[in-house]
This record gives sequence, structure tokens and C-alpha cells, in this order.
Amino acid sequence: MAEQKPSNFQQAITGEWHGLPSVFDVDGSHTGFNKVNRASVFEGDKVTYWMETDFQNSGPLRNRFDTAGARFEFGVIDSDQDRVYCGPDFMGAGRPYGLLVDSNYYSPGWNTDLRTVNLIIPERGIQVYSSQLFEADTLVAVFNGLYVVTQDHDNNVDEQNMVREFLENEQKAAKKPFILPVKESGQWRGTLQVHDDKQQHIGETEVIIDYRPLTLRSAEMTVTMKGAIERRFTYRRSRVDNVHTFEGPDVYGNGRAYGRYLWSIQHFYGEAFKLKSRDTLIDDNHSLCSVWQFYQSNKEQYTVFGLMEWTPTDTVLGAQYVR
Repeated sequence: MAEQKPSNFQQAITGEWHGLPSVFDVDGSHTGFNKVNRASVFEGDKVTYWMETDFQNSGPLRNRFDTAGARFEFGVIDSDQDRVYCGPDFMGAGRPYGLLVDSNYYSPGWNTDLRTVNLIIPERGIQVYSSQLFEADTLVAVFNGLYVVTQDHDNNVDEQNMVREFLENEQKAAKKPFILPVKESGQWRGTLQVHDDKQQHIGETEVIIDYRPLTLRSAEMTVTMKGAIERRFTYRRSRVDNVHTFEGPDVYGNGRAYGRYLWSIQHFYGEAFKLKSRDTLIDDNHSLCSVWQFYQSNKEQYTVFGLMEWTPTDTVLGAQYVR
């Protein structure tokens, strides 16, 4: 019998991951944190996923999600097509796309259906994580945050110090809202990976987002994609608190932010084409980690993801004077 090998995603997540995901209520209010250590361990004929949590939270969500120190541990059927979660803590599956896995599963202990997206950004040494938690189609909470990985945390003082400093920074940064530059125009640029509806990597698309504030709460954006996907579209976007609106002329839709993370749905005008996105501001330089899923005729067509860096150009909403 041929030796079983770990899937590509299983290889990419080797090690112990450390994070301090934020916990948000349905309106987007930050209610606390959940300190997490977790790993997916490949042992030849089986894969075991374990997770240790410390739910540092207040209010009604604590009663629902605090596990009183119980360790999550569940089996995984590992493959490059599907990662199937076999319980007892989670039942469902994840769909891998290279360094991304898009999962949907059920938690009996939390009585929630989860949509979890994990994307590894190797150049930053982080994993960008989020979970939306539902009762059927009704959202009840959101978890999100960044993770770093270690290979010998228990015995390596340098790794322990790195994790401690990272978690301290996460505690400060995780509550920051998703707000794009208020007064400066500029560009985001990046190379995003493109997978088709069969999860096959079909290439890259170079993305440029030209951004220009119009008011303190609105801006015009033009997105240009070249490569595996060729698209150009312009829209005005506005924000009221954590609710974002996309107002044409090329796309229309809305979104809601939970801390640094924005989920949105954008419909392309005059086409049976739409975009479901999760965008994350991962640092104070407005670096944007994006997961974009395009749908044609309500069917998945492309899954696109990667990192885009921000370059400011000039201040367009400077001081005003009356002479």
C-alpha cells in the first residue's frame, strides 16, 4: 500500500498556531476575545485537529461559547478536494484552494453552523482567520483575528517571546474598525491567486485599486484586474458606522464590518455576475488581505485571494478656508 501523504493545505499549516480572535455580536460590537492555540496533526493514517481556548468575554455570548477549559479534538479526513470534519466537536467539511480553506460545518456544543475562512499569507508569516456563526441563516456572532505559527513553542524561548508580543499587539489592533483612508487618495496593488470552480489553480491576476475620497465617509474606487481574470469596474462606496454601501455605476451592494474585517456582496450592473468578499486590514499601513469569490449565474466561477499593499498619493480633503 502506498504511503499516505498529507494534502497540500495540511502541509502548509504544519505547526502550532497562536491567536487571539475577537468576538463580535451581530451588530458588530466587540465583546471580548478567545485566546486560541490549535494544530492539525498528520499521523499517517489519521489527522487529528485539536484546539485549546480561553474565552475572555462578557455578556450572553460567553454562556454560549465558553467551553470551561475543555479541549476541542476531532478527526479530519484529509485531501486536496475536501477536508471532512468527523466530530465530536465539529461536523462538516472544508474546501481547500491552495493556501486558502473555505469551511462550512456544525458545532453541537455551540449549536451554530459555521462558515470559516482561513488564508495563509507566507510573506507575513500569518494566517488570516474568520468565522461567521449562524442559526440556520441567522447570524448570531462573528469571530476573527490573525494567527502566527510555531514549531517548538513549549521548548523555544524565542518562539514564546514572539507569540507573547504578537498577542499583545493583537489585543490592541483587533478592535480597530474597517475604515479606509479618510483624506488621502492612493492605490492598492497586489498579485492575487485565482482558482476555478473545480479548485484548480488557473493563474494569477494583477489587481490595482485606485482610490479617491469624496467626503469623510465616501470614496470612488476603480478596480483593474489583468491576467487570469480581466475586469475593470468603478463604484462609489460610502460608510455609516460599520455598514458599507456600494452605489454604482458598475457594481451595487452592501456589507458589514466586524472590526478589521468587512464582508460584502457586490452585484455587477446588467450582468448575472456578483462578488462575495471578505476583506481584512491586517496592519496600520492599510495592507489589504482579500478573499473574493465571483459567481456567474449564481454558480461559483472563481475564488481569488491574496495581499495588496497601499501606496498613498496625495491629500484630497485638506483644510478648508473662507477668505
